[in-house]
Amino acid sequence: MIRVLIADDQEMVRVGFRMILESQEDMSVVADVANGIDAVARARELRPDVCLVDVRMPGMDGLAVTKALAGPEVVDPLKVVVVTTFDLDEYVHTALANGASGFLLKDAGPALLMEAVRAAARGDALVSPQITVRLLRHFAAPAPVGANPLTERETDVVRAAARGLTNTEIGAELFLSLSTVKTHLAAVQGKIGARNRVEIAAWAWRTGLMND
Repeated sequence: MIRVLIADDQEMVRVGFRMILESQEDMSVVADVANGIDAVARARELRPDVCLVDVRMPGMDGLAVTKALAGPEVVDPLKVVVVTTFDLDEYVHTALANGASGFLLKDAGPALLMEAVRAAARGDALVSPQITVRLLRHFAAPAPVGANPLTERETDVVRAAARGLTNTEIGAELFLSLSTVKTHLAAVQGKIGARNRVEIAAWAWRTGLMND
């Protein structure tokens, strides 16, 4: 069972998300809160599998909440998916830099919402398709170009991940088992110092790997 916390200042959104998620046999909503301060407190108390966090909330905005729960300095980070009405590049960039496991627009629809929750729970990351490539191309700061530290197979896996494919889709495309894909991604994280697959994808774009 995937335990989810919802943080949004609009009651209608919280109710709607709860109805969508609890219609699924593998999901339950453990709390819903209307501000960022309560979001951090309840998340730390309940340790949900996934936190769905709005950007604009009173008390503490969703970007600060994300950093508090999943940021680089957090010893035992939680999985946070930022869900917002606002398709602003600076929001996306900051959310992912603060450790978010995904970024979703509220108009993405129920199917993508559920997919984002499941992706975050299993250690994947989902960003709304319409902003993924734009974000990675335009907000990934230039990185020194040196020798590629990855094996040929790891490079193939990284390129697929940077195109937004899930682990299952990568396995199907490259004829690899799911466990092998996960092993390759874990090895890549260690080699390049990435915390999640979003940072792996950003690294791939920064270093020109996607242009080869």
